[in-house]
Amino acid sequence: MKSTIEELGPTRVRMAIEVPWGDLDHAFGEVYKELGKQVRVPGFRPGKVPNRVLDQRIGRPVVLEQVVQHAIPEVYSEVVRENQVRVLGQPDIEVTRLDDNDTLAFTAEVDVAPQLELPALDAIAVTVDDVEVTDEEIDQQVDVMRERFGMLTGVDRPAEDGDFVSIDLEAKLDGEVLEDGSTTGMSYEVGSGNLMAGLDDAVRGLSADESKTFSTALLSGPNAGQDAEVTVTVRSVKTKDLPELDDDFAQTASEFDTLAELREDVRTRLARSKGLSQGAQARDKIVEHLIETVEVPMPENLVEREIEWRNRAFEQELQQAGMDWDSFLQMSGGQSREEYDAEQRTNVEQAVKTQFILDAIADAREVTVDNDDLSAQIMAQAQRSRMSPEQYAQQLQQGGNIAEFVADVRRTKTLAQLLEEATITDASGNVVDLEALRPQTVRAAAPAAEDTADEDEANLSAEAAAVEAIEGAVEDTEDVSKA
Repeated sequence: MKSTIEELGPTRVRMAIEVPWGDLDHAFGEVYKELGKQVRVPGFRPGKVPNRVLDQRIGRPVVLEQVVQHAIPEVYSEVVRENQVRVLGQPDIEVTRLDDNDTLAFTAEVDVAPQLELPALDAIAVTVDDVEVTDEEIDQQVDVMRERFGMLTGVDRPAEDGDFVSIDLEAKLDGEVLEDGSTTGMSYEVGSGNLMAGLDDAVRGLSADESKTFSTALLSGPNAGQDAEVTVTVRSVKTKDLPELDDDFAQTASEFDTLAELREDVRTRLARSKGLSQGAQARDKIVEHLIETVEVPMPENLVEREIEWRNRAFEQELQQAGMDWDSFLQMSGGQSREEYDAEQRTNVEQAVKTQFILDAIADAREVTVDNDDLSAQIMAQAQRSRMSPEQYAQQLQQGGNIAEFVADVRRTKTLAQLLEEATITDASGNVVDLEALRPQTVRAAAPAAEDTADEDEANLSAEAAAVEAIEGAVEDTEDVSKA
């Protein structure tokens, strides 16, 4: 088999491939086997029809066409593998020569990952925000805790902002009641503005058993975007009484004896949270630095496919929510479809560039993914998805996402190395302690209790099974680092 690869651009190649007729024996065998099962010829049992009879019965051109369709994917994959071509997406195939009993020749044009020129990566320096916790931020957190312990008390007066009302809603469109726009006994905080436009203005000033009708645009359902007449009836009005901010409250709401101790704990937790945000900010700034300093040719076909996939997926979500593009854009602040598309294209291009750059750095540094890397990522993703590690691994396999998962783990590991090597300071010039920021995966020591030990052993077994499943699938994957 002969093959040549011609660069059509920084992200596209054309492969010209010639296959000797003898290399098509396997394809002919598979095609004749399938045809033998399908074609009925008098005097021959199914599957026992000679090849020359099949050629006569259905025509040699038909046989050759099916052989070509069967052989080209296998030959193409072999050429890609042997030449280590980082292909992106499916190729455009054109058969250029088909001489019976002689040669099959075809070309394959396909997008490929670009070859990048990487800058020095040992002197990256980024600046992140200071960690500063204000009294106002502590007050906000304590107020949230205080709200949780508030008591609702009925009042005999018109509703005001901050009150909690029990309401009935009835929506009508062209005089007909909409079932999906009507409800009873709904609890609502007046002034929150988180239900529908015009509701707060209608409810303010209403006492128990009083009603008011207003017009508002429907946000979901088959009639989304149309104006409906909504009647709201207040069934009860309650006010929330909050506990006093004192030591008694601290003892009720926490394990602390005094309000001062509670506030200090809130300060510590906020500082910790902001410290973690520093790590995320440093990571994002390193990515921004790489995108700014590395020239990345963009394969437009890949970008277009990603945008098309995202739009289809989002349209399905909108349909499930009973919405369309117009109602969504109206809810999201009046952004036009052109503005949304431009923003999405920018986001996709940034994501593609980031993947290419991290893949190139991983290749240059020969970054590999081992069992510990897989295990940590499987455990983290499974926990986020609220499933067992084994279930998560099975989901990856069933969705055909093993290669993407391993590639993402490799990129994450590469970015973690860059983050570890970078010089990171806050706005005040203080060096940020990465060890304090980096999330740590810690295994608890095996407890003495037998039932707990059995549970840990079961968890570890599930984790090991998940990793083994991923590894087995990776062995069958041609390119685990593709974008």
